[in-house]
Amino acid sequence: MQKKLVPDYIERLETYQAGKPIDELAREKNLTRISKIASNENPLGPSPMAIREMTNVLWDVHRYPDMHAFQLKQSLCDLYRLKPNNIVLGNGSEGIMGYICRAFLQEGDEVVTAANTFIGFLILARSVGANLIQVPRRSDYKYDVEEMAKKITPNTKIVYIANPDNPTGTYLTKSEFDFLMKHVSPHTIVILDEAYFEFAKQWPDYPDSMDYRYDNVVTLRTFSKAYGLSGVRVGYGFGHDYLIGALHKVKLPFEPSLVAQKGAYGALSDRPHLDRTLQNNQERFQETKDFLEKHGFKPVPSVTNFITFKTGSEEASLALFNALLDHGVIIRPLKANLMPDHVRVSLGTKNEMDHFFQVMEEILPAYTQKFGRAKQ
Repeated sequence: MQKKLVPDYIERLETYQAGKPIDELAREKNLTRISKIASNENPLGPSPMAIREMTNVLWDVHRYPDMHAFQLKQSLCDLYRLKPNNIVLGNGSEGIMGYICRAFLQEGDEVVTAANTFIGFLILARSVGANLIQVPRRSDYKYDVEEMAKKITPNTKIVYIANPDNPTGTYLTKSEFDFLMKHVSPHTIVILDEAYFEFAKQWPDYPDSMDYRYDNVVTLRTFSKAYGLSGVRVGYGFGHDYLIGALHKVKLPFEPSLVAQKGAYGALSDRPHLDRTLQNNQERFQETKDFLEKHGFKPVPSVTNFITFKTGSEEASLALFNALLDHGVIIRPLKANLMPDHVRVSLGTKNEMDHFFQVMEEILPAYTQKFGRAKQ
């Protein structure tokens, strides 16, 4: 029997859907004011120091980047008290997830995670034919660690935990993480995806992975969110040198790019810009939460730079998304995450969120008449 060119598990994959680009909406709707609050980006933009570092290196882009990224790795070593052989870099944290799937997963291997978690990892795991076991969440949208623990066996190859989670914004507490780890074999790899770490670390019960030393845990973080470098794609991972060494064997040799390495290096040196980002996020979070609750929506408790809330149906989600889109506001419906009755709103600048509030006030009467409010 002739083998298929495309394996069945690849044919079953759905393409990742990104948030609608600003330029695309401007062309379609002929709008001049557009607020993109869909992709959890830093609305303040990159640090001036990151821009300076990237600009200074543009005349050198005919050269390959430092394959070992010495300068950036040294900054990360200084910040987190690590050694270079404990660090791997990639094109965003998703790039490193790809290395992990390439290095450690084979067709049929078992991966345990929560339902409705970060879709990028689910696509990558499925792309190598892994057997995904997705445990339903609790009614408060948090990971059900007790049920996850029951699904973890000595045959489990990877446990994936997005902490905080995307798209819900919830997180595992220290006690929940400790409980889960008691049920994980030392031969099972645990991915701690901490893309939103900078926003969550202020919470006393948040389990910062750098406070632990598990040989089977790989921590993933990124410069795409709090550091405002989504457009150049640079992420980093921490772990035991044995695991990190395996990842270096399968990664492409010149990731991240020269410009990305320099931008990340500059971003790390600008603590005031990060502080401004966190301050803006805190202020916009409270305003947005208050607005949604005032208008009868119940936001999912979040410790990130976005808020998810329930609409009640896929039809209601699309109606809200399209009505906002017509007025130049881009949010994110969550059908791809198998949460079609929810939408996600990223926290932008004050001007962007005021735009969102203004348009919501305008469209909600008609929306409410047709859909009411979802039962929680």
